[in-house]
Amino acid sequence: MTMLPIHAVLPDLLAALRERSNAVLVAPPGAGKTTAVAPALLDQPWCSGEILLLSPRRLAARAAGERMASLAGEPVGQTFGYATRMDSKRSAATRVTVVTEGIFVNRIQADPELAGVSAVLFDEVHERSLDSDFGLALALDAQAGLRPDLRLVAMSATLDGARFSSLMGDAAVIESAGRSYPLTVHHIGRAAEARIEDSIAAAVRTALREQEGGILAFLPGVAEIERTAERLEGLSNNIILHRLHGSLDPQAQRAAIAPDREGLRKVVLATSIAETSLTLDGIRVVIDSGLARRPRYDRAAGMTRLVTERASQAAVTQRAGRAARQGPGVAYRLWEEAATAGLPRFDPPEILEADLSALTLDCALWGVADPRALSWLDPPPEAAVAEARSRLAALTAIDMDGRPTAHGKAIARLPLPPRLGHMLVRAGELGLAETAAQIAVLLGERGLGGTDVDLESRLRRWRSERGPRAEAGRKLAKRWASLVASQPGTTEEVGLCVALAFPDRIARRRDASGESWASAGGRGFKLDGATSLARNDWLAVAETQGMAAGARILSAAPIDLATVETLFGDRIETRRSVTFDAATGGIQAIRERRLGAIRLSGGPDSAADPAEISAALLKGVCDHGLARLPWSEAALALRHRADFAAAHGGTELALDDAALLARADEWLTPLLEKKRRLDAIEPGALTEALRNIIGWDAMRTIDRLAPTHFDSPAGSSHPIDYAAEGGPRVDLRPQALFGLATHPTVGGGRVPLVLSLTSPAGRPIQTTRDLPGFWAGSWAAVAKEMRGRYPRHPWPDDPAGAIATTRTKNADARRAQPR
Repeated sequence: MTMLPIHAVLPDLLAALRERSNAVLVAPPGAGKTTAVAPALLDQPWCSGEILLLSPRRLAARAAGERMASLAGEPVGQTFGYATRMDSKRSAATRVTVVTEGIFVNRIQADPELAGVSAVLFDEVHERSLDSDFGLALALDAQAGLRPDLRLVAMSATLDGARFSSLMGDAAVIESAGRSYPLTVHHIGRAAEARIEDSIAAAVRTALREQEGGILAFLPGVAEIERTAERLEGLSNNIILHRLHGSLDPQAQRAAIAPDREGLRKVVLATSIAETSLTLDGIRVVIDSGLARRPRYDRAAGMTRLVTERASQAAVTQRAGRAARQGPGVAYRLWEEAATAGLPRFDPPEILEADLSALTLDCALWGVADPRALSWLDPPPEAAVAEARSRLAALTAIDMDGRPTAHGKAIARLPLPPRLGHMLVRAGELGLAETAAQIAVLLGERGLGGTDVDLESRLRRWRSERGPRAEAGRKLAKRWASLVASQPGTTEEVGLCVALAFPDRIARRRDASGESWASAGGRGFKLDGATSLARNDWLAVAETQGMAAGARILSAAPIDLATVETLFGDRIETRRSVTFDAATGGIQAIRERRLGAIRLSGGPDSAADPAEISAALLKGVCDHGLARLPWSEAALALRHRADFAAAHGGTELALDDAALLARADEWLTPLLEKKRRLDAIEPGALTEALRNIIGWDAMRTIDRLAPTHFDSPAGSSHPIDYAAEGGPRVDLRPQALFGLATHPTVGGGRVPLVLSLTSPAGRPIQTTRDLPGFWAGSWAAVAKEMRGRYPRHPWPDDPAGAIATTRTKNADARRAQPR
């Protein structure tokens, strides 16, 4: 047997597990931990049962199971086997089973004691996937309460051993040296304007010329892999091109990993699936785009979107290490060397950014109402848990206290996320279990049936596809369908099933081209107008990508309004709304039926609630200002007088806009009763409302400090304008002031009136705040000019000693004659 670095520390690991239940193993890439640890545990006294080895990916799980079986000289499925969602090779004789993390979570939920299991090994825990963190939390909880004899081992190449040791009860940390071959790193950079597939293809051709051995190129996603493959067409006959990603069937994945049977030089275009847990035979060169595509959950939109980001420092280190697993290697990086320090150190733990609906439901079934009560390296964010509870409640999976309902338990028994589990259970009740199960497979397995956005087309195409992956998917769908009770059914309604899973993504077309859609959840979606789906009025949307404000529809199926109303009649609301129309000063009363943010129908509401109408008018005034009210001159004058009085001794008397708006509900609401427009308010009613606000005592103060009129010595009365620029002003002829030796005032004698003196024809001739000074000063010049223009009116030399009058000289003379 080939000795690996891990063999040097296996005695320490075995000793640690004999003394205590938990251990932490730190072993760099190439040390052999994935395939060497589990077999070494089989003959330990405490190990009489099965060992579960958790792997982050199906490809890695299958490869690890096959590799261990090969080393033991057995076919896979005997002592060593594997179990993934799409594939399984195990038997009653299997002692070591490599399982994906999701499979383990389902298993421990179904059997918290893990009967017959002696140890659980968590491989590549540094990736911090949600299922890995959750699986470890459940295993620790089960170990503490049910299985103190269960051995748990956390393993990784770049593990933070101290943190995991603390989490696992101060477990022993065993560190292994790696098997290291020389690695040369070239930072070749990339032009900012260049497409990534062009740069990768150029780097591949350079590496083919400069280096020997197989080439592994890391790209962010399947689309970039396919475009790069197109650019590499025409390579020499001794070179074979492979793709490596999760959507490939197992045979194609095995071919990318294994040495070529004909000895051809391999070029493998891969996603981050090849970063860890795999050894690709013959690879000596790695070309790294420096990019990764990761799911990011948009909590506000309730959807997960794929985002292309810079890979972390830990990830690019792992990638480069692929080149030096079996011998000296070379890594080409498509960025400048100095930029490496700017990369994030690690990928963020998935639990901090993921949809926690499944985790929250699983915790409720585990008997933990708050997921944060379990043991975590990083506890789930409180806001994310609250959002998950809200969604589960909408699916009727949990009750008001967070306990799982019968429906929630039925969902949790399925190896599906809650939305898809809910779809399958409810579809079974409608006789659509098989269709729902097939949709669940399509949504979980990218590439089956093609990439058509129309799920109905993909489903038809997949049913006629041949090949192991297509057949495995069909078997999986049948297995899922068998897990739920189903009524007999003959129809097939893809849109109905999708709508059950994603009721918030039911969408209605909002333009003629079919490119713009509004969803029940309030988000806008975009669709290629050239697709057949664009001709529909309604869609049940399953997958989207991009920002929530205008996410692109990736998969959907047609649905009609009648089906929507049948499915979600209990969610359709009849809403009455009354709003203020600023253009008319009136209200708009509308009655409409809505499914979430989608308006199904509506029109004017003739039976709008009078109280809501009054409230809308009041809000219109508060939003748009008191100027929208039909103020009379008397009401405006009273407001100005009150403001003046407040400024000159009456501190509680202000009727400015701010003061009135603060009390609008008190004085304005009664005036709005039975009104639908602001201009229907009687102007006199506003004046009376103001007087009511002021009160009798305060009104007397206003009358004293700010009288409405000035009574002249001639006996005439003149309105005072308290809004005039420069202060309170009165317009009158100087003759009405004859005999007055003091200047008139308001404000309790503190504010001189602005006297705007006019000619007999009403034209202004002088303005003064000092009447005695005017009489003694410029009056002589004014009188001289006015005598020539208005000779019939008196213009005495001594106005202070003259008799005040509003008449002509002749009229005064006639009145003076005895009768």
